[in-house]
Amino acid sequence: MRAVDIIIKKRDGLELTKEEIEFFIQGYTRGDIPDYQAAAWAMAVVWRGMTPRETTDLTLAMAASGDTLDLSAVVPFAVDKHSTGGVGDKTTLVVEPVVAACGLPVGKMSGRGLGFTGGTLDKLESIPGYRTDLTTGEFLRQLREIGLVLTGQSADLAPADGKLYALRDVTGTVQSMPLIASSIMSKKIAAGAQGIVLDVKTGLGAFMQTLEEARELATLMVQIAHLAGRKAVALLSDMNQPLGHAVGNALEVREAIETLQGGGPADFREHCLVVAAHMLHLGGKAADEEEGRALAEAAIADGRAWEAFRKLVIAQGGDVSYVDDPDKLPAARIVKALPAPQDGYLAEIHARKVGEAAVILGAGRTRKGDPVNHAVGIVVHHKVGDFLKAGEPVMSIHADDEASLQEALSRLDEAIVWQEAPVEPLPLFYGVVA
Repeated sequence: MRAVDIIIKKRDGLELTKEEIEFFIQGYTRGDIPDYQAAAWAMAVVWRGMTPRETTDLTLAMAASGDTLDLSAVVPFAVDKHSTGGVGDKTTLVVEPVVAACGLPVGKMSGRGLGFTGGTLDKLESIPGYRTDLTTGEFLRQLREIGLVLTGQSADLAPADGKLYALRDVTGTVQSMPLIASSIMSKKIAAGAQGIVLDVKTGLGAFMQTLEEARELATLMVQIAHLAGRKAVALLSDMNQPLGHAVGNALEVREAIETLQGGGPADFREHCLVVAAHMLHLGGKAADEEEGRALAEAAIADGRAWEAFRKLVIAQGGDVSYVDDPDKLPAARIVKALPAPQDGYLAEIHARKVGEAAVILGAGRTRKGDPVNHAVGIVVHHKVGDFLKAGEPVMSIHADDEASLQEALSRLDEAIVWQEAPVEPLPLFYGVVA
């Protein structure tokens, strides 16, 4: 078998066999197949596409390129969730403790933020001491003992994906549904969860900017999961405006704490309850989403979800006093309000531009390895459809220096669109793919 023959076959629009896909991925991971051949193959996939069966074989080949976890030896059934990225999306910090408090184990490996989207690990590292580098043994032991783990991804999980993604990033081959879906699902399958809830974002602050693209990606990932013997459901959710109010690491941790304690912004709380309901249904703890929602609401109301979050922080070495007293979390030196310039309705709060302003302040990174400032960020006080009087604060900017503050303010001015006529609020969800 030769790599060039596989490239030609895909270039000509033919379907690759499982053996051909495994040969190519194994050879590329080992270094036997050079970057220039992998780039040619990736471009052929971009142009010719892949069938669901091919995409599943690619996913499984990438998952098998490194270590794989078998969580069934530790817990009867474990669920995971994955978001395709967004602005102000701190859902994991609330949903995972809620679900674990209902008796369904959650073992999750998360990532760091890059570009305008925030990363769960960066948020958690606002808490001094919190470890995001658990070993596989520590991951499994903690899952067995408290039913909840939230750590970084092992470098040994799906190494083919990391290598191929880096190549796609510099060869113009990122935008391919089969390559995107297999990249996401290879890591989820390697991490061992038997059930996966996918939160697929669509809108101005999402990678899938149209609902049609989001639905296509969601459908493909659910197909892959089922063909791979996993349970999965995908939610199509809005990312035209930031989720909740807070954008920025410590600010988002504070908002997650408020939500776990029964408060928090209405849209964020609702989003979390819907995701948790689907996880509980998928994991067999609830007969349907309605019962799952009731279980999730009860776990928040009686304090079990909050206690599960505290146990998670303690188990992973975090100083729990910082979550018991969020005023101890990192805080910015400067807080400045952005006032409404006129009476009117908020017609748009461009999520991507808000995320980019947060990066300017230092809350995110433009290159892997860049440091982040956990204290800075933005609090968006209103939602699309709200009416404001001139001078009312639309947002509060949390900055550590005047230069970044002024640059962020300029970007945020571009993010807001006003309208004299009433505006309909945006939906939270657009549908479910199961």
